[in-house]
Amino acid sequence: MLVERFYPDEYLDSTYSIDFAELAKKGYRGVLFDIDNTLVPHGAPADQRAKSLFAHLRELGMDYCLISNNQLPRVKPFADAIGGKYIEDAHKPSTKNYRKAMQMMGCTEKDSLFVGDQLFTDVWGAKRAGMHTILVKPIHPKEEIQIVLKRYLEKIVLYFYKKDREKE
Repeated sequence: MLVERFYPDEYLDSTYSIDFAELAKKGYRGVLFDIDNTLVPHGAPADQRAKSLFAHLRELGMDYCLISNNQLPRVKPFADAIGGKYIEDAHKPSTKNYRKAMQMMGCTEKDSLFVGDQLFTDVWGAKRAGMHTILVKPIHPKEEIQIVLKRYLEKIVLYFYKKDREKE
């Protein structure tokens, strides 16, 4: 079915519910993250919860890179606050900057994963780059208008995703 190409490998309630220690045991060494509505509400700075997450990843020996369609004034201060690599204006779902982020971390698609809140940009691009994908529910319901329209279409894909998972 056409919608299956957009299915994430995992669909979780929150970035903060991901068991990164377990993923590290499975061999994952690098994590790419979207920022807005994945780590914090749209436009919010890195909060203590986000800073703690990245400290935990460092303790696990995992590297990380922010990959955002936002511009430098949004992405760089966030990356600086968490001590991370970043790519701004990433043009997701184009695969070019997913690959660049993996290269920046010294990782490949086999030992990298992506965490984001949007199917048609975040997950679709990461899947096409050959990465393991984790879709998380948006942190905050307030969205930019162009995202509101995508969310409606995402609901359709997620309906079939959940239905297919029930069959397994």
